[in-house]
Amino acid sequence: MYELVVAGGWLMVPLLGCSVLVVVIAVERFLALRPERVVPGQLLTEVWQWVNEKQLDRQRLQALRQSSPLGQVLATALANAHQGRAVMKDSVEESAGQVAHELERFVGALGTIAAVAPLMGLLGTVFGMIEVFTAMVEVGTGNSAMFADGIAKALITTAAGLLVAIPALICHRYFERRVDDLSLAMEEQAIRLVDALHGERQPPGAER
Repeated sequence: MYELVVAGGWLMVPLLGCSVLVVVIAVERFLALRPERVVPGQLLTEVWQWVNEKQLDRQRLQALRQSSPLGQVLATALANAHQGRAVMKDSVEESAGQVAHELERFVGALGTIAAVAPLMGLLGTVFGMIEVFTAMVEVGTGNSAMFADGIAKALITTAAGLLVAIPALICHRYFERRVDDLSLAMEEQAIRLVDALHGERQPPGAER
């Protein structure tokens, strides 16, 4: 493995750095985007119980805002409860958009790596082929084994670029879909709360 890295040239260094970034970002986003962390299952029912029992004060609202991304959206809706249903729904959509932006943190970097890594690999191959043809001009074409070995080494960076880009692209698509699903779930639960507060839907926990 070390020999392949050395044979690939200096462009293998940023490619290795990109591979490390892909692993770190994938692990961090996998942990950060767990459904139970972003959209806790019983949070909406608990919040409705606070509202119903008139236990929702400023301190509890602040704790709700800091508890989870869903809590942040619900807290925004409750903070605008006196403004009317239309204003509450607008605030929910705005807050959900901000939270979704936070959930997408580092996901764009995976897409960038997926696009750039093959280009870096191709660039390394071009540099390698230039060296091969330069050597061909200097020593002639008599030693075909030497040139075949040089071409093989030149292709190492292309292979490395693809090995980095393919997992990065898969992770990028996966986390994009995860963020979309979680954002939709947060907005749906917040709208349920808004509708329940205005008597247009059964309270959370009462629906079957």
